[in-house]
Amino acid sequence: VEASFPDRRYEGGGVAGAYIVVGASGPKDDATLKASFSNYGKTTVDVFAPGVNINSTIPDSKYAKFNGTSMASPVVAGLAALIRSYYPKLSAKQVKDVILNSVEKVNHEVTLKVGEETKSVPFADLCITGGIVNAYKALQLAAQTK
Repeated sequence: VEASFPDRRYEGGGVAGAYIVVGASGPKDDATLKASFSNYGKTTVDVFAPGVNINSTIPDSKYAKFNGTSMASPVVAGLAALIRSYYPKLSAKQVKDVILNSVEKVNHEVTLKVGEETKSVPFADLCITGGIVNAYKALQLAAQTK
C-alpha cells in the first residue's frame, strides 16, 4: 500500500484519535449525491459534507462558487467549532464522536465511476458512518454528551 497524505496514522504506528476524513456530497439526495470528484472508502473516509457549488470568499471582498473536498472539509471543521463553542468542555475526540454519531444516514444507492465503468453502490459503502453531517443532530447529541 502506497502512503497517502494527510493520514491519520503516525509514522511510529499511532493513530490520531480526533482526525476526520471528509468526502464531498452534492446538492441532490439522489444517485448523484456523491460528488463525482470525491474521495470515498468504507474504511478510510469518515463522513460526507456538502462540497459542490459552495460559496467561498476570494480576493477583493468578492465571492465565488467552488467544488471539492476542500469545500466539504471546512463544513466539518465549522461544525466542530460550533459544537465546541456551545460545549467547550468536550474533548476533541468527543466532538469527533458527536459528529460521526449524528450523521444523516443515506439509505439509497449512488453512482460511482471506477475507471471507465459506472455502477450503482449503496452510499453506506462509501464511508464509515454511511452519512452526511447534520449540525442540528450534532448539537442535540453534544448536549447529551458529558
